[in-house]
Amino acid sequence: MWDNAHLLRGIANVLFGFSVLLMIYGMVRYVAQLPAFSLQAVALATTPQRVDVAQLEEVVRDQVRGNFFTVDLAETRAAFQQLPWVRSVSVRRKFLWQLEVQIEEHVALARWNKTALVNTYGELFEAQSDETLPEFSGEQENSLVVARMYGELEQELQPMQKHIAQLDLSPRMTWQVKLDDGMELALGREAMRERLARFVKVYPYSVAVRMPNARRVDLRYRNGFAVQQPQGAA
Repeated sequence: MWDNAHLLRGIANVLFGFSVLLMIYGMVRYVAQLPAFSLQAVALATTPQRVDVAQLEEVVRDQVRGNFFTVDLAETRAAFQQLPWVRSVSVRRKFLWQLEVQIEEHVALARWNKTALVNTYGELFEAQSDETLPEFSGEQENSLVVARMYGELEQELQPMQKHIAQLDLSPRMTWQVKLDDGMELALGREAMRERLARFVKVYPYSVAVRMPNARRVDLRYRNGFAVQQPQGAA
């Protein structure tokens, strides 16, 4: 091998090229670490409505590390993602020497099993809220199903000018609704919208007039429904 000048020149060229690359890499790292490239600001693309600004500042102060070139965007995004009311986060570098943070907040649709909240996407999340919200209950994996059904049933209730205060989906997949006036509706497991629409259609002429104190209505019948009056009512 030592007598092969062509081979030796090739090896020398490879080693020289490798050393040049190492030098360039070292220079780039050195330049990237210079104080001139320190982050000047972390800017929010929109003003948060729910997320605590003090908590955002704490994340910036304690968990955003590095300069404009070396800051870990994925790690920074994950840090913001842990805050209450944050649904999703995007982080990008923005000249000159800034990070821009775009936060999408949860919009609470209802309370879930009295322990969490469910958003308008049917996703569960944990946060504190003093809003007056409907109550949902069901198995955790059915949160999206319940959220969608809530929207459909609310549409059907519009002619009655009533709203859902509580929506329950049992482990056996049967539905029950409690309205904001206290009336309970048993919907069963199938054709829920059709059953509710039938009840809404006749409500002004039957229940509202003849049984204004009705507290529970069972809609699980093919061609009608059963009304339960309060105990002692005429």
